[in-house]
Parts: sequence; C-alpha cells; structure tokens
Amino acid sequence: MIPRLSFLAALVLFCGPVWAAPAVQHGRPAAENSAAISFYVTRGQPGACGPGCDSWIAAEGRIDNAAAARFRKFLRQLGGRQLPIYFHSPGGNLEQALAIGAMLREKKAVARVARTVVRECGFEAQDSDVCVKLKQSGRELHGEFWTRGASCNSACPYLILGAVTREIAPDAALAVHSPKVMLSFTGGTPTREVRAQALLHAMERSDRRVLDYLRRMGADPGLLTVARSVKFEDMHVLTREEIAAFGIDGRAQIETPWVFENASRGVVYKTAIRRSDGEVSFRTTQLRLLCIETDRFELGFQRAAPASPGFVTVAAMMGTERLSFSYPPRKVGGQELWGVLVSGKQIRAAAADANVELTEGELMSGRLQYQSTKLSNEGLPAALQSLTATCPQAKPVVTPVASRDSTGK
Repeated sequence: MIPRLSFLAALVLFCGPVWAAPAVQHGRPAAENSAAISFYVTRGQPGACGPGCDSWIAAEGRIDNAAAARFRKFLRQLGGRQLPIYFHSPGGNLEQALAIGAMLREKKAVARVARTVVRECGFEAQDSDVCVKLKQSGRELHGEFWTRGASCNSACPYLILGAVTREIAPDAALAVHSPKVMLSFTGGTPTREVRAQALLHAMERSDRRVLDYLRRMGADPGLLTVARSVKFEDMHVLTREEIAAFGIDGRAQIETPWVFENASRGVVYKTAIRRSDGEVSFRTTQLRLLCIETDRFELGFQRAAPASPGFVTVAAMMGTERLSFSYPPRKVGGQELWGVLVSGKQIRAAAADANVELTEGELMSGRLQYQSTKLSNEGLPAALQSLTATCPQAKPVVTPVASRDSTGK
C-alpha cells in the first residue's frame, strides 16, 4: 500500500507504523547551525533607508520551523508602522518562508537585502550569542546596514517575492538550489521503496505549492526551474538578468548610495548596474573616491573592458566641473580602471549637487559616439566627511637652500 503524503497531514499510516509528514528544507547543511531568524527594528541616520526613512526591520538568520509564528507576533507588536524590511538569511524551512512571504504581501511590504550592524553590540561579533540575544530582545536598536556581502539564499528568495516592492542592491546576492526533503519516521522503519515514494510525492507536492505561490506573487516559474537544476549541496547565485527576468526586481537601473568604508585605508564607493532600452544584459560600473592627502583626492571609475574598444574617453560632470579621466586606463582581470585627480573644493562642490553624470565616448565607424548615465549623489556628503577625517596630512614643502663654499660665496 502506498502512503498518502500531505504537507498538512501530520501523520501517515502504513501497515501499522506511523510517519511524521516530511518537511522541505531549503537551507544548506552549514546553515543548520546558524541562529534562528530574528526580527527587530533598527534606527539609523536620517535618510538611511531612503528619503524620510530612518528606521527599518532587520530580518537575519536561519528560517526555522517557528519563523512564521514569530514574524506574525512581531507584526502585531509593530502595529501600523510601515517600515522597509532588510533580509540577510542562509535559507531554511520552505513552508515557513512561503508563509512569511504571504504576510509580506498582505502588509504591502518593501523588501531589500542587507546586513544590519547593531551599534549596541559594541565589540561583540554581530553573530555572537550576546549580540543575537540582544537582537531577539524586542528592543528598538540603533545601527546601519550594508548591502555589500549581504545575501538571501535558498528559501529566502521565495520569501522576498511576497513583498509588493522588491529592491535588490547591485552588490547583494540571491542564490537558489534544490530543496531537501527531511523524512522523520516513528513506529517503524520504512522500506527503500516506500522511502523513495515518499520523497517523490513530497517533492512533487513542494513544486506544485511553489509554482502556485510564484503565480500568486506575479513571479516567473523559471525561478523554480533554475533552482531544481542545482543540487542541494551546491548554490547558484542569480545573475542580474535572472533577477529581472524572474520578476524579482525589474528595474533598469539600480545603484547604491555613496558609502564610506575604512579597511586598510579609507574609501568612498558607489556601485551601479544599468541596461539600456531594448537590451537584456546589464553592465556594472563603480566609482571610488580615495584621499591622497589633505585637500587632494583621486576619483576612480571601473567598468568591464569592452570586447573590441576603439578610442574611448570617460568624463564626469560633478557640480559645474567636468572631470576627464586619464587615458589609457589600467586593465586588470577583464576590468578597466580609470582615474582623475580632484581637489577638495571640486569634490565638495560635487557633494552639494544631487547627481553626477558620467559620459563615455567610443570611436565607432570613424565617429566618436557618447553614452551618458546620471547617478545619484545620495550619501556622498556624509561619506565625504568620514573620508576627509582619515586623510593623510599633506607633506610640508621643503625649499632647497643654496649651498655656499668656505668663503661664504
């Protein structure tokens, strides 16, 4: 007798023994040891999460078997506050992810991907027991978020599809793979044939449920096709083209604000991806600002090297200044790196303007053809202030003294 399996039925009878219903798991094995997903409100600087937005919901950790119930309780406590929610998760229980996605749709939520860094954790690691306990305390915390290095994997991309507005930053990652069915048996040991049948029915049931969910959320079923082509032990990071094609984030131009980072040296950077009308592929560019010394900076521009470039130019209109990058660019690993020196006065004037406009020129069929891209200067004033504080001091100018002979001449 073939057991009738159902995700909703807790028990299945087979020749006397009793089986618990299979659970569909989307987290990678390493994720099983990560902390269960936490939901908490974080307050940052004015405009941190967009114009007029200084607070957001952080959701980070493994999607465990009680995640949906905790999120429902969290939303009740949140009341009518309409805050964007930032996910950073290795994945986990698929059913729980779909349930949270349905709640996001009902909430008409804005969902993004980012790592939240909580200030109250001090020198404790963000994933330490002390910091995780603080994030689970229900308190409103303070901090900032980073999109670079943030990820939403396995079951998490399905979850994020529930939001009405989905915005995936250029330097954040979404990754998918096949699910794993966890069969739990009590009261006896099933035969190999029964186990195989149970696994097959569970996967079919899971696929039908995901396809129905994708349809209701207005997403493309191709997402499931790609996911099912990847083994559970592996992971496929979605390309920007796939993110757009599957209906996750269909914007033609996406950019990060200017961000300051103080690693081996201070740097301010901005990443943007864009596709032109009628094109499928996106191109990625990055701007970097380094401080050479007080009041002297270098603005860098990075892009993929053209397949067959002719004579090219790159310029940036920042404020009232037109800055022409030095030719030829350096080439490293298929990338072109352009640079131009700017004064403190020039960069401060640029920070006071709302936009920077990049103009790229290429010699085609004997004519120089131009392509312009306008990028936001959001975050540049604050980032520039932080960068300036790390500038090396200008070296003093030494005036040479004329030598004299023993006669004083």
